[in-house]
Amino acid sequence: MPRLNPLSAKKVIKKLESIGFIKTHQRGSHVYLKNADKIVTVPLHGGNKDVPIGTLHNIVVKQANLSIEKFNNL
Repeated sequence: MPRLNPLSAKKVIKKLESIGFIKTHQRGSHVYLKNADKIVTVPLHGGNKDVPIGTLHNIVVKQANLSIEKFNNL
């Protein structure tokens, strides 16, 4: 089973934008991205700090409905 690589929030946002998600707004330290049918929330705590793996898994698998392998290959 593929594993998620640690990434900063900025890199997660760039990867999601590369597949059609659009940054709609930011509220505090959370960035909201949207595509045709999904809304994804990415926490932007601490600038270049890595997003915790559990949180990253929630963003990729549950919110964006992507496979880990597809996300890693972006």
